[in-house]
Amino acid sequence: MVQQRAARGAREHALAVLRVRNRALAAAMAPAAAGVVLLSAVATDWLPPVLAVVGWVLLGVGALTLALAAALAAVIARARPPVTPMVPLPEHAAPDLHRLIRGLADRLEVPAPAAVALTPDCDSWLEEPPRRGPDAAPGPILVIGSPFLWWMRVDELRALLAPVVAGTGPAAQPDIAAARRCLRGWDAASVPPSDRTPLRCPLHGVAARLSRLLLRAAGPHAAEMERGVATAASERARSVDHHVRLVAREQVGLAYAGWDRLLTRVILPAWRAGRRPTALNAGVVAALTELSRRDRLAGGPGARLGERPACDLLDEPGAVDAEVSLLAARIFHGTPAPGGGWAPVSWETYPREVTHRLWRDRAERLFGALEGEGSPTLAGVLRRLSAGGPEAAEVLAARVGAALAREEAARPPAEPPVQPLDVPSTGRELLVEHITAAVCCAAVETTDAAPGLDWLDGPILTRPADGSREAVGAPSGDGAAASVGRDLTGSVQRLVDEGDPGPLRTWLGAAGVRADRRLRVV
Repeated sequence: MVQQRAARGAREHALAVLRVRNRALAAAMAPAAAGVVLLSAVATDWLPPVLAVVGWVLLGVGALTLALAAALAAVIARARPPVTPMVPLPEHAAPDLHRLIRGLADRLEVPAPAAVALTPDCDSWLEEPPRRGPDAAPGPILVIGSPFLWWMRVDELRALLAPVVAGTGPAAQPDIAAARRCLRGWDAASVPPSDRTPLRCPLHGVAARLSRLLLRAAGPHAAEMERGVATAASERARSVDHHVRLVAREQVGLAYAGWDRLLTRVILPAWRAGRRPTALNAGVVAALTELSRRDRLAGGPGARLGERPACDLLDEPGAVDAEVSLLAARIFHGTPAPGGGWAPVSWETYPREVTHRLWRDRAERLFGALEGEGSPTLAGVLRRLSAGGPEAAEVLAARVGAALAREEAARPPAEPPVQPLDVPSTGRELLVEHITAAVCCAAVETTDAAPGLDWLDGPILTRPADGSREAVGAPSGDGAAASVGRDLTGSVQRLVDEGDPGPLRTWLGAAGVRADRRLRVV
């Protein structure tokens, strides 16, 4: 049986990891053991008395080696792996979800996870409790990606979590559990604390080198052990809602695509503008619904969206969403310095609080970098770049980049992001962004255009037409907003790269934007 073979293989590789640990212990004990044997042989007249000196030397070296080994073992034992940021989800906050997970564990005939937590990412796994001792969780923690909880239906979530929950069975196996504890300790000790350099604390440096050596020796066995555990868990979960599992896998790919678009194009601009959306997962649902509609994915989303969403398993989805949204900001953007925290923003106020603010900040930075142009107008930008050509664009881009760097240096985060997403634009890309923002500001002031939000393309410029919203500018994307946005961005790109203002003048004329009007950028 595949499951039994995989479990057996995982245990054999776990024993191989433990043998690496045992060999290290044996090497530390070897000098002392050799000295004891030598002295015993001399005492029983098996060896000449002259070798007693060698025995005592070996015994002394062995004692020092054992003392060093004990100290290194204590350093490794005290090392703590980094704690995965997560939002705990106690049973009183989600009794239905805990009941679903316990029922799934009973069906799979494995121990139920000791706790449940959420992560603002498209992944789910079992996490070992961060603490040891009587206060620690008695078993692994089930970490669920919050986008899954909001986007998937209850049956889909159960099918998705089945192989993850099935992993609690191998995790309870003593040899595998012991091997994992060793690997976690070595991994945590392989990087000494930042406040303890090898010169200041050589013991931590030696422990780090020893841990890396042990990890290299046990690495292949550890990988095969985890592969066997995953295979055994997957085989055990095969009997759980096989058809629904296939649908759930499709939703995982869709959820990741929509989550990535929302995070990079909608959420990240808000964080840059000093605003923190408080309903991130509600935004995920809106983005995925729009992505399904545009790309005709997910096999007809309308039918499945009529079923009960998994977030209904929470007592207060809104409060949990707010906690996950704050955690996402800390993970992907960092924690602001004291006094510089994010102001909460709802999706309804996003166009005014984020889109318009972002454009005004960029326009102000652009006109601050334009020296000698007098009033801040688009005509001045066109005149400077068309007269100076690509060389003028390079100079202006450098000034804008320097101004942005000064602003960011003036407000360093209290804690850097755990997983930074922000890949800042540089050079001409940065200049294109700032000129496009200035154009959008001019459109808002001189026409009936208004800042808006597209769930997949982020901040956009919209204009009412016959009672509807017509997009007249967007950074990029797939929808109607993006098609005009590409025209605007392409026109600005032509101005920056070739010094040709013609396409941008044509776009401004078609949109009714006055390039000679002074802009209010503060």
